[in-house]
Amino acid sequence: MRIKRLIMYFVLFTLALLMLMPFAWMVLSSFKEADEVFTYDMTWLPSSISFSGYYRALTEQPFLKYTFNSIFVSLIITVAQLITGVLAGYAFARLNFPGRNLVFIIYLSAMMIPSQATIIPSYILIRKMGLIDRYAGLTLPFLAGPFGAFMMRQFFLSMPESLEEAAVIDGCSRFQVLGKIILPLSKPALASLGLFTFMGAWNDFMWPLIIINRDAMRTLQVGLSLMRADLYPDWPMMMAASVMATLPIIIAFLSAQKQFIQSLAFTGVRY
Repeated sequence: MRIKRLIMYFVLFTLALLMLMPFAWMVLSSFKEADEVFTYDMTWLPSSISFSGYYRALTEQPFLKYTFNSIFVSLIITVAQLITGVLAGYAFARLNFPGRNLVFIIYLSAMMIPSQATIIPSYILIRKMGLIDRYAGLTLPFLAGPFGAFMMRQFFLSMPESLEEAAVIDGCSRFQVLGKIILPLSKPALASLGLFTFMGAWNDFMWPLIIINRDAMRTLQVGLSLMRADLYPDWPMMMAASVMATLPIIIAFLSAQKQFIQSLAFTGVRY
């Protein structure tokens, strides 16, 4: 039994190391000079630590503007998805209305539609609304989604109804029960949903590429792709920008790591 566990740990450690190698190469390359990134010997470690790539990314490129756009858009989408996900999930989990399960299945079936299939209709709608090159155009199609409602519904179903019944007996309304009883106990699920939503909005590339034409409105992922459009790209600067673009995701995950693990441990799948 111990040998099997050691083998399992070795395999997991090897896989984790392989997944970390590209990130390690990116970080190390960000401290190299331009002529050291792609060479015949392909050394991993830089000959000397240089921060010139970070300096050029912050001064020669509108990196800070791209970062602000991504943070602003991601936060709006995350907050909106948390609100709509909680309200829809609680309604599907606790409110008894005719056809509830059928409506939930129809609502959930939207997850089966690939996002690529809705890009053109969404673009036409946003253009007719006059929201091209605006923050509203970047965020409006993603303010609500079936995944958030599904995830919160599953978490609410795992909670005992006796807590809500006791609150209702004490005179609390549905919104008071949701705000004072349910939400304080739902921090793991809220942290997980917020993390997933923030990561998806932060890493989104296709929609900002289509909807934005002005350079001042571009998000970070689109801005990073434009940095390598030159014939001879500045690889240390690109690696430095990529490292800085990855930091918010790492910080968000480390901040919500405890709640994320609790959500995976306590949330079941029920219908």
